[in-house]
Amino acid sequence: MRRRHFLLSLSAALASVILASCSGGRKAQQVTGDQVPTVYFTSDISPEGLVKVYKALGVRPKGRVAVKISTGESARSNHLRPELIKDLVHEVNGTLVECNTAYGGNRANTEAHREAIRERGFEAVAPVDIMDSEGEINIPVRDKSHIQYDIVGSHIQNYDFVINLAHFKGHAMGGFGGVLKNQSIGVASSAGKLYIHSAGRTTTKWMDDDQDGFLESMAAAAQAVHDYFKADGKDIIYIDVMNNMSVDCDCDGDPDKPRVKDIGILASTDPVALDQACINLVFNHNDSEDDTAAPLQQRINRQHGLHILEYAERIGLGHRQYKLVTID
Repeated sequence: MRRRHFLLSLSAALASVILASCSGGRKAQQVTGDQVPTVYFTSDISPEGLVKVYKALGVRPKGRVAVKISTGESARSNHLRPELIKDLVHEVNGTLVECNTAYGGNRANTEAHREAIRERGFEAVAPVDIMDSEGEINIPVRDKSHIQYDIVGSHIQNYDFVINLAHFKGHAMGGFGGVLKNQSIGVASSAGKLYIHSAGRTTTKWMDDDQDGFLESMAAAAQAVHDYFKADGKDIIYIDVMNNMSVDCDCDGDPDKPRVKDIGILASTDPVALDQACINLVFNHNDSEDDTAAPLQQRINRQHGLHILEYAERIGLGHRQYKLVTID
């Protein structure tokens, strides 16, 4: 029965080109031919499946490789586990990278964050670099509607190639978190996180009363990082893992339990198409008594979460229209 529900859900998304129409989203900008980005999908959520979907992209790493993850707020958080990601990290000879948080907790400063990283087992997989451990830099943004620059960990300068490896899940403030959040809030320094959350008004305190401004600032920051790694021979690729999808983010140390069962791993060179594909799988999900996406859908809608996709497409970061290719 579970397999039947999954196939029905996937078939709803496996049209050759999918438009963003979930929950009142505006129609995606039309792209044709070679412009349509490809999103690769596997239902195999395993170290082998992760490597396979990465290889399907056909983009090989160059130079110094960063794998951007979330280290999670506690052992109870639903972050991607070291045993799942280790084969991919070894495949690319990568360094795991993170930044400190801006909300307290056990990752708010470098010393505490390093201890959390050790406790979660990441250092046994690969070197881990806290990118803002030695300060921050500003990188340019194209869209200055809210933020005038993106404040990121200074160690971003040490890498030539990035795998944005995100855990797709809900988020109390953004509605959902995928590669766009992992690249905006996740790469920002502590001050940069406050700058994005406040829609460009402050770097020193929490201001989260402008929801659309926050979402639009995330899109602008994600574009800034994308642009940074699309210049001077650098590159960046994107992977979303759809497992343990609670309504709560990995920054929550005591998250609500997942109500929807694991779906798969998706990868693309277009971050907007990738997060949109995950959203479509969530909103086209065929619910059953023990497998329901309704709470996650409600969380996304409550926070106007789809707006980040609309805005990211509007400012030219990527396309919500895409081709989904299964590699199973």
